Amino acid sequence: MTKESIHNKSTITRFKSSNTSNRMKSILFLLFILSNFISQATYLFIPMDDSQKNHLKAYGISFYALEKTLEVDWLLNYRGGSFALKLSDDVLKECKIRGVSFEVVADVQYNKIVLDITQPAINQDVMKLEKAPTIAVYSPKNKQPWDDAVTLVMAYAEIPYEVVYDEEIINGDLSKYDWLHLHHEDFTGQYGKFWSSYRNAPWFKEYVRFNEGLAGKLGFDKVSDLKLAVSMKIKQFVFDGGFMFAMCAATDSYDIALAAQNTDICKSMFDGDPNDPQMQSKLSYLNGFAFKDYTLVTDPTKYEFSSIDATDDHFKLFKTKGIQSDVFTLFDFSAKWDPIPTMLCQNHTSIVKGFMGQTTAFRKEKIRSDVLILGQTKSINSARYIHGEFGKGTWTFYGGHDPEDHTHRVSDPPTDLNLYPNSPGYRLILNNVLFPAAKKKKRKT
Repeated sequence: MTKESIHNKSTITRFKSSNTSNRMKSILFLLFILSNFISQATYLFIPMDDSQKNHLKAYGISFYALEKTLEVDWLLNYRGGSFALKLSDDVLKECKIRGVSFEVVADVQYNKIVLDITQPAINQDVMKLEKAPTIAVYSPKNKQPWDDAVTLVMAYAEIPYEVVYDEEIINGDLSKYDWLHLHHEDFTGQYGKFWSSYRNAPWFKEYVRFNEGLAGKLGFDKVSDLKLAVSMKIKQFVFDGGFMFAMCAATDSYDIALAAQNTDICKSMFDGDPNDPQMQSKLSYLNGFAFKDYTLVTDPTKYEFSSIDATDDHFKLFKTKGIQSDVFTLFDFSAKWDPIPTMLCQNHTSIVKGFMGQTTAFRKEKIRSDVLILGQTKSINSARYIHGEFGKGTWTFYGGHDPEDHTHRVSDPPTDLNLYPNSPGYRLILNNVLFPAAKKKKRKT
């Protein structure tokens, strides 16, 4: 080997060594920058606008964080009602596992977001969520030929709940819970008025047998008496500070049961004795939460409780103008002055597609003036989504059966929410599940 080739080889070796050293320095520099960014990126931001891949599971992430005793910020009216919390490896991992979109933002960046949101002229606010609410679902223990949208979406979002029914409520177990959902129950004792169509169906016979047996076990002569006692216990639960949410027939039938507490509105095929012929005049509307001046439907063959329900109006609407015409619009509330209705209406759209149920919506002329309408169908003057306060607690009624199945019927299979991870209609349910976690903040007057 010549001196020249040895020299060249030495030069190449020094060049390679220098190049490797430079690469290592660049890598170390990038790692330093990344480490420095992560040390500043102290917030996990969960967007709830159209950029979110799975809105429904995002609520489950927030609930999961609360269960881990982490405080969550609900950014009202900001990017669809987004969530934020201090960066947590555990929560970050869950976001990845559950397919929830997230961003990691620096402290200074998040502080700027909060500063902008809290400006007086901006209709946005930060609501602190502090503790995961304890959740109960009022539902019969025997199998029913229909599903329940609330339990479907809580299971999908991985939010835990417990099932209670008449026995637990009569025994005083509601005091264990913060939030109660009323399954599709008939609180008037008329078995959902399914008698005409299903009285010979095995499931209906079992439904009657089960409820009559339970009433006798708990010391009541009739199912209607038991349901009234349960209704009164739930009313006390709300008065004492509980949060109650009901859908479909559990809305108007509950209110009617309270208004009819001093009269018998059940025909003999439902409770074995005649109804009070003066029952209409004996209704005390103010005993209920929401409705006024309605007329009872006394025909046992008609699948309807009263003139509260606007199902017929919605049926005519979509039959004449198409299913796309059956929508409702959410009201825009002041985040700083009306935080509760604002929380209940958080969504990535203000227009939500409608859906039918035994009770689809509420005729606005039958709604009391002290009730807050959260969502309405303007073209037929019906309210889909209403809310009110009673004592220290609140109640919310949401008409319809399944937000992603327009005409869901008895014995139809449950909706697969994997197909609807961004459902605005189901988001409204989860708003109700989550809002009891909010730091108590009285509505301003």
